Amino acid sequence: MANGVNNVSAMFTDEEVKDISGFKCGSEDHVEVTCGCTSHRYGDAVGTLRVFVNGDLEISCECTPGCDEGIRTLYKLSPAAFEKHSGRETSRKWKNNIWVIVDGEKVALFKTALLKYYNKALSSGSNRSQAGRVCHRDEFLRCTKCNKHRRFRLRTKEECRSYHDAFIDANWSCSEMPYDKITCDDDEERASRRVYRGCVRSPTCKGCTSCVCFGCATCRFSDCSCQTCNDFTINSKA
Repeated sequence: MANGVNNVSAMFTDEEVKDISGFKCGSEDHVEVTCGCTSHRYGDAVGTLRVFVNGDLEISCECTPGCDEGIRTLYKLSPAAFEKHSGRETSRKWKNNIWVIVDGEKVALFKTALLKYYNKALSSGSNRSQAGRVCHRDEFLRCTKCNKHRRFRLRTKEECRSYHDAFIDANWSCSEMPYDKITCDDDEERASRRVYRGCVRSPTCKGCTSCVCFGCATCRFSDCSCQTCNDFTINSKA
């Protein structure tokens, strides 16, 4: 194990991270490891995975020098977003498709101990991480041109702002999707997929206290002039 891991609350034992390439301590609450995802068309996209003791996972993309996505998001890419950005043909299986190098071989994340805090956070059913962040489930907007539903992930403040700005835009269209390069010609998600909206309690949840937020510092913005944000800002100062 990399030197100094004891400062990260002994997150992993020597045996658990034995021979994992690029493993090192980040700070008090996370470790870092080299990871990647392979597309048959584009090859390997490489990044750095941060594993937090509260279960959060964040990836910095380093697929090319000066990668726009890596620069824009820094460590804000979720594993699913990194998988999609890599061009992986069979997406939505990031635990299988994202790999780390163990003893010179690519090994799927789910086969390592690196997901133990992530899995523990899911099984706890908690709707709030140690960092105090409320869980926001995915939302959908209809394009005003093609009338197709488009998914917005709401895991970070930046993603929540992208959805918020699109929601209050009466003329929002597919071409304005903030992190997916899509057009009105692209297929809409199947209805059977749209029922999965990222709730930590149940993948097909129709709305519960774990995934429905009525306003917090992650999804409300003091620099926005809409009524919803104004009301939240005023009430939070009261």
